[in-house]
Amino acid sequence: MKRALALCSAGLVALALAAPAQADELRDAVAADLPALVELYQDLHANPELSFQETRTAAMLAARARALGFEVTEGVGKTGVVAVLRNGDGPTVMLRADMDGLPVIEQTGLPYASKRRAVAQNGTETGVMHACGHDTHMAAWIGTAQQLVARKTDWSGTLVMILQPAEEIGEGAKAMLDDGLFTRFPKPDYVLAFHDAAQFPAGQIGYANGFALANVDSVDIVVPGVGGHGAYPHTTKDPVVIAASIVMRLQTLVSRELNPTDSAVVTVGSFQAGAKHNIIPDEARLQLTVRSYSDKTRAQLLDGIARIARGEAIAAGMPEDKLPRVTVADPYVPATFNTPALTERVVARLKPRFGDGLFEVSAVMGGEDFSQFYRADRDNVESLILWVGGVRASEWEKAQKGEITLPSLHSPFWAPDAPVVIATATEALTAATLDLMAKN
Repeated sequence: MKRALALCSAGLVALALAAPAQADELRDAVAADLPALVELYQDLHANPELSFQETRTAAMLAARARALGFEVTEGVGKTGVVAVLRNGDGPTVMLRADMDGLPVIEQTGLPYASKRRAVAQNGTETGVMHACGHDTHMAAWIGTAQQLVARKTDWSGTLVMILQPAEEIGEGAKAMLDDGLFTRFPKPDYVLAFHDAAQFPAGQIGYANGFALANVDSVDIVVPGVGGHGAYPHTTKDPVVIAASIVMRLQTLVSRELNPTDSAVVTVGSFQAGAKHNIIPDEARLQLTVRSYSDKTRAQLLDGIARIARGEAIAAGMPEDKLPRVTVADPYVPATFNTPALTERVVARLKPRFGDGLFEVSAVMGGEDFSQFYRADRDNVESLILWVGGVRASEWEKAQKGEITLPSLHSPFWAPDAPVVIATATEALTAATLDLMAKN
């Protein structure tokens, strides 16, 4: 049975974090590498870079991959890195880590907390923080590379390890694909990744079979009106009222037009209109985020938004040449899909290793442009992204007692239990890759 991420029991925490009684060569090897990986993580955490600005990060990790014997190409998709290790005949497996931080001022109080500042895409100077845990992803990426290089006699095929830029703005994966990721370099049969999770304890692994994360669409609606004096509304066509009607009617898309078993979200995140108390403006603007899983549901939502915007304006008496303009951002972030065959194979491989610390979870409405790699050739590429819990055991226990509220990803207070996340992810990705590329 699937379990909600926030409902893991304290007993399960203890089980997941407990070391196995028998010796485990891979786990021991990861533990031996861990101090250096944590040192790398702390450096990455203290020096985050925004989307498509990851020059220092990319250069540093590219050098490490090159030293391990990979053929390394930098500057793929602006700041991305592709590292290839050919090791005989066999499948091609691609492992991905994302590199970018967020425009967030860190408030964790960590001794290696980021003090970096940068200029975001909108021209605003801001603090920068790895508030989504991509620093743990990169450290585990290096850890996995080291383990697989050390075990070259155990596997055969082509290993492609990529460092992806700009996940936080949903553009980095597509940028790498557009720059020839699947044509200039070996095309993968399998693509694997993980993301740290703020919803369950460090050391646990969650997976979804099928849809894992949602389609993410950004929609802008410009609502024209006829402005005038606020004291004489009968001489105007008030775009505020029209836009408010659109906002309310949009709520029925999910509640009254979709099948109740089909999950979706339509959120109006911004409503902007006017500049003075007694002036009815001639325009209002809405910004929406729209989440779905299937392509069919996505199309139904986007078509419904355009229909509702048009219909409410017509109902208010607006002429055909002054109806709302609806723009859907392109590219959008497609839903992340864990292909069942790969998911079941990896789970079967990891279950003996992690026991009840590996469990199935429900899909979430967040977005991940990792989805682009499967979408680029879904007939020939299988994909899987895992969640690796990052909440410290002591904090989890306090949260279950109601003593504290846990921060989410993107919070200035998010500080995962990095050593546990890195060790767990490195072990899981290494074990999964060894199985996919096993000789014989």
